[in-house]
Amino acid sequence: MEDVQDPGAAGRAGPQGETPSNGAPRAPGGVPFHALSCEEALAALASSRQGLSQAEAAARLRRHGPNVLPERRRAGPVRRFLRQFNNLLIYVLLVAAAITAGLDHWIDTGVILAVVLVNALVGFMQEGRAEAAISALQRMLAPQATVLREGKRLRIPAAELVPGDVILVEAGDRAPADARLIEAVRLKAQEAILTGESVPVDKSTEPAAADAPLGERRSMLFSGTLVVAGQGRAVVAATGAATEIGRISGMLSNVEELTTPLLRKMDAFARWITALILLGAAILLVYGHFVRRHPFEELFLTVVGLSVAAIPEGLPAVLTITLAVGVRKMAERHAIVRRLPAIETLGALTVICTDKTGTLTRNEMMVAEAATSGERYEVTGEGYLPGGEIRPLGETNGEDAAISALVEAAMACNDGALVDRPEGRTIAGDPMEAALLVLAERAGRLQERSGIARLALIPFDAAHRYMATLDRMPDGAVRLHAKGAPEAILALCDGEMAPDGRPRPLRAEFWQAETERMAAQGMRVIAIARREASADERPTPETLTGGLTLLGLAGLIDPPRAEAIAAVAECRQAGIRVKMITGDHPATASAIAAMIGIEAPERVLTGRDLDRLDDAMLVEEARLTNVFARTTPEHKLRLVIALQQAGEIVAMTGDGVNDAPALKRADAGIAMGVAGSDAAKEVADLVLTDDNFASIAAAVREGRTVFENIRKVISWTLPTNAGEAAVVVVALLAGLAAPLSALQILWVNLATAATLGIALAFERTEPGIMRRPPRAADAPVLDRTLVWHVIFVSVLFVAGAYGMFNYATGRGHSVELARTLCVNTLIVLEVFHLFFIRNFHLTSLTWEAVRGTKAVWIAVIVVVGAQMLFTYAPFMQAVFATRPVSLTDGAVVIGVGLAFFAVVEVEKQLRLRLSNGAGPAARRGRGYR
Repeated sequence: MEDVQDPGAAGRAGPQGETPSNGAPRAPGGVPFHALSCEEALAALASSRQGLSQAEAAARLRRHGPNVLPERRRAGPVRRFLRQFNNLLIYVLLVAAAITAGLDHWIDTGVILAVVLVNALVGFMQEGRAEAAISALQRMLAPQATVLREGKRLRIPAAELVPGDVILVEAGDRAPADARLIEAVRLKAQEAILTGESVPVDKSTEPAAADAPLGERRSMLFSGTLVVAGQGRAVVAATGAATEIGRISGMLSNVEELTTPLLRKMDAFARWITALILLGAAILLVYGHFVRRHPFEELFLTVVGLSVAAIPEGLPAVLTITLAVGVRKMAERHAIVRRLPAIETLGALTVICTDKTGTLTRNEMMVAEAATSGERYEVTGEGYLPGGEIRPLGETNGEDAAISALVEAAMACNDGALVDRPEGRTIAGDPMEAALLVLAERAGRLQERSGIARLALIPFDAAHRYMATLDRMPDGAVRLHAKGAPEAILALCDGEMAPDGRPRPLRAEFWQAETERMAAQGMRVIAIARREASADERPTPETLTGGLTLLGLAGLIDPPRAEAIAAVAECRQAGIRVKMITGDHPATASAIAAMIGIEAPERVLTGRDLDRLDDAMLVEEARLTNVFARTTPEHKLRLVIALQQAGEIVAMTGDGVNDAPALKRADAGIAMGVAGSDAAKEVADLVLTDDNFASIAAAVREGRTVFENIRKVISWTLPTNAGEAAVVVVALLAGLAAPLSALQILWVNLATAATLGIALAFERTEPGIMRRPPRAADAPVLDRTLVWHVIFVSVLFVAGAYGMFNYATGRGHSVELARTLCVNTLIVLEVFHLFFIRNFHLTSLTWEAVRGTKAVWIAVIVVVGAQMLFTYAPFMQAVFATRPVSLTDGAVVIGVGLAFFAVVEVEKQLRLRLSNGAGPAARRGRGYR
């Protein structure tokens, strides 16, 4: 950093301190930064091309605050609570409460208002949790910036940038602050969010006119704009609210609404069913009063209770909670959901197109095999980590001087470095060179590297395809070492080293065959050679034309992730095909695909093959082929379109700015959080925080779980609501004695809707969820299986309620006790139905099914406790006209619940057998999951 009188002056006099009317930040002299030269801008910000010191950056951060936009003002707790009453059902209930109050039925009024209050509290709590979940995910997706501090390149959260920081940007990055360019190489930025101009703007370091409009300030990068080409270096002139984007609007601080097509569909369904139920209630009111001659007040209260029981008022809230829980669980599995509809899409995926490097593999090169003139060696170990050994694959007797010389040359002709830190090992330099150093470490010779002195260097160049060094070895000998492409090194060799260390004639055909064998196994092959030399030599590509002795070959691989192998196998079980798309050599791609377990790895299409196929032919080839090599991002887009035309639901991974079109077109775009560009993350539906394929499989599992839990919530709510309502409807239509009073109907709804239904949002993943075929993307939420289940359970509820009512009256019990038993029966039926729905696809007759989850048992305990109060507490008996239940009658109630459970379980087993008798395609077509 330059020596300045007052390091803090830049902050006080810079952009946060002086802002002209046209919004452009100005230097202390009043000149806007875009009109200053590079050196003048650096001086005005008390910075240098090496950036700020850490201490100065920390001081400026305290002075200016974090580089974030002001968050939009969110509704406070009171407003959020009052917002819960803006609901059609709530309006109906409030009107009903007002009418009952006008009729002096204060107890009924109190219970109705209690139902309203409980539903409002449930909605209030879920909305708070949902907003907290989205806020937490936004923090996890906070943008990063590459900055120079004291000349060192660092990756820091963009929120920590301060005026005077020197940042580095390249294609795919989003500018983290307003900054004055000091270096620019073919740099272009997309500034549509500020100017509305869709054409990228060329950027340069030349000053612009002081009065230039924003779109012509070519020397500036503006926060939030996207770098679409080139690279550059800039000094930060404004952060946070002082940036252009911060001054004109809060458009980037909006939180995505917690809604999905499914939620919107279910909300519309709830409104339609509410309207239908209210219409039916009105018809029942007219029928009961004018045809059956029931007293209007009593009938009205019954119809109100019926409406409350039938309308699934808590369904939207519980569905939203289920989605919020799913979002949180996915984040725990390293998959951050940026767009909530992706959760539904994941449950329907049929194809995952994935990168190889870093996603299926470790993105760490390692020497897997070495070959000398007399032996082949296997190298064990994991990536760059210490440990492992070099083991001969044959029956070598005695010392092999060639492998010792190969390790020594690989260590000497090497610019890489291994860096051990408390948090783990990293590398500096080329990954292949780091792998060769790890080879020396596994041979137990890495410590010898400190005694090697380099005298001269021929750096690697694509023209000659090798690197050579002249080195003085620890024993004083001077040798020239070379490594590079096998064909390039072989051309420089006159001989090869025998196992005894002596040179012998070069067997070119043997080494070519060895090279092809290694390459066919997916290895990148390099050859290593040496010769004796003198200290005053200065080799060049022109003078180094031969005379070397070949030491051997090293085969390097980027090893597959063990967890990726398991994840690919899991996807195959789930009926999801995994397709690998890579820029690697076809042989490498095929070998890695075979190691990972991708189907038909021997069938490989290259980018050139794809270019020769028309769109119609590509649809068929894309469906049959699972390995694509030597591809470009443009090929990814064509493959996504082709697979979608074949009827597939496609997920696509990507990390570069050129991957954005394919990510956007895919049904589920998945960006890499570690290596991914801002452009890729911007259009993606999911962002992986660990760039690991196993996280994609985990996200699919969680996506299926979320959808299953939503199905369970719906499958529990609709039949129980319909069953409660059916009991009353039968009584009204048939002119029978009502087995429940209006208040008791309200109580059943109050006791169960806010407890048992919510418990299903926290269900664990069912064991077989990844062994089922993907659900059809257009499968309706209310398929015929669910419609049948609603009808079936409603009939059983009516039978159970009337059976209990007739049992009680037949034993001479009072109407009050008979109704108390009937209410308890409905509650017990709903509890047993909950345990049934928890295992909708599997048998419920297992210990695991009975054990349930913490949420289920909390809900059951709450409901049982409420029912004990309802039945035995004197004040509840006074309110709801209940009577104590004897142990014998209580056992009969439990027996009815067990009988109900047995009947629905038998029906489920028959249904599953019929389902398994049909093929997977037929099940998908009928909406089975």
